[in-house]
Amino acid sequence: MAGSGYRDYFKVLGVERNADSDAIKRAFRKLAREYHPDVNPGDSTAEAKFKEVSEAYEVLSDPDKRSKYEQFGRYWNQAGGSGAGGPAGAGFEVDFGRYGNFDDFINDLLGRFGGPQAAAGFGGGFPGGAGFPGGAGFPRGASQVPLNLDAEATVKVSFAEAFRGTERTLSVNEERVQVRIPQGVKSGSRLRLKGKGNLQPGTGRRGDLFLNIDVQPHALWRLDGGQLRADLPVSLDELALGSTVAVMTPDGEAQVTIPAGTPPGRSLRLKGKGWPSSAGRGDLLLTLSLQLPEQWSADELELLKQLQQSRSIDPRKSWLQEARL
Repeated sequence: MAGSGYRDYFKVLGVERNADSDAIKRAFRKLAREYHPDVNPGDSTAEAKFKEVSEAYEVLSDPDKRSKYEQFGRYWNQAGGSGAGGPAGAGFEVDFGRYGNFDDFINDLLGRFGGPQAAAGFGGGFPGGAGFPGGAGFPRGASQVPLNLDAEATVKVSFAEAFRGTERTLSVNEERVQVRIPQGVKSGSRLRLKGKGNLQPGTGRRGDLFLNIDVQPHALWRLDGGQLRADLPVSLDELALGSTVAVMTPDGEAQVTIPAGTPPGRSLRLKGKGWPSSAGRGDLLLTLSLQLPEQWSADELELLKQLQQSRSIDPRKSWLQEARL
């Protein structure tokens, strides 16, 4: 509050004379929010009170000014302090018209009074822990970082939901929000909901909500970059002799041909049957996995003995030669 005469800055902020800097910051936060003109439009008394608590904070938050104030009382500003204005701290004026909103004012105020530490202390008092990162401590006239009201949340979706797309209803700041999750979304994808983030009290400003997608794994299907993959169990005779077998794709059942003599581990590609994206469907890769029975029948064992006797190659011949040191 502009004016003349001595003010007990400790009483103005409602703190004890031995209050530390944290207590002073907390008191100022509370009073600044209570008397700010945005909260009390057209109330000249509240505006004057706001200027008074700001003047008190300017002096008591600065160790050098506070020391002079405690030592010299009403004459502290004549003892070499640059203080809040003229004699006895008079003349603290705030031109609210030059500030776009409460954040701009507070960032400028705390930047002048206490630097980055003061700004961090003030920001902690807002709901949701919203602070003023980088907003204070800049030289006068320098560009300042605006208050970040954006929020983040993680949404878990099943593999099938990610493939086909789905809808979710979320509770955001006591508001129910319907979210459309597009088909083909992957883990690590981010969806932006404009105007659904944190709300700044007193101004109506609201940030955006960013949803981080977490796709849950599937028992068989797996996503490798843009390729959809799965292991396809096959028998020894299907690999050796070749066969046409029934397989399952995301679109339903299909038939694939295994060429004769295909080794296990080889992949069969089904074009356009894979993961959806903005560029269209990817491919489906089926890796052939040899499955052997836990117990062989008598006929199978007899045939294997015949195969053993008729085998035309030694599977370890080249391996043994290359393994010598």
